[in-house]
Amino acid sequence: MAISRLDMLKQIAAGLAAQFGENCEIVVHDLTAGSANSSIVHIENGNLTGRKIGDGPSGAVLSALKHQKGPLKDRLAYLTRTEGGRIFKSSTIYINDDNGDLHYILSINYDITNLLAIENSIHALTSCTKPGEKEQETGSPSMITHDVNKLLSELIEQSVALVGVPVPLMTKEDKIKAINFLNDAGAFLITKSGDKVAKYFGISKYTLYSYVDINK
Repeated sequence: MAISRLDMLKQIAAGLAAQFGENCEIVVHDLTAGSANSSIVHIENGNLTGRKIGDGPSGAVLSALKHQKGPLKDRLAYLTRTEGGRIFKSSTIYINDDNGDLHYILSINYDITNLLAIENSIHALTSCTKPGEKEQETGSPSMITHDVNKLLSELIEQSVALVGVPVPLMTKEDKIKAINFLNDAGAFLITKSGDKVAKYFGISKYTLYSYVDINK
């Protein structure tokens, strides 16, 4: 009997975890059920992020699903962070069926926090940057949460930060900008996210979705 793609991914996840040890989290997402809220069906070393079977995807995965047009390109060797501040080197691999439809995701998250601390110590000794000078900054790692509701809250906070105005002082245009940021980030793929976003911005769900339609 041939092994299924899902069983093969679980086997690969266990092998990778054994190879790279307790600092490497391996996650298998199953998207065939159609819900992004509880896509995790297998996880190795989930204690690193606090996630478990039945939890949802990261913001990076949500964004990819939102903008999917044909087969997604694997995203390899990028930085993510946990709610507790741990830094991971992550890779996200998309597995399609024979028709090219996305069915599974294999995520690899290696905790490099301690390695970065060592690197920073060495860099402090070898750097030629003068005291008070700033080095070129890089983008912040995206957040990995174990709860899609926390992820939604994080995205809402990012939308407000993008506008730069507290919600009570936002104009219609400000709210349109914030809500379209959420739409682009895939926030509305989360079940009942529209209710929470509408309440947060003090608008009706009808107004919420009309704001999304404005920039289509």
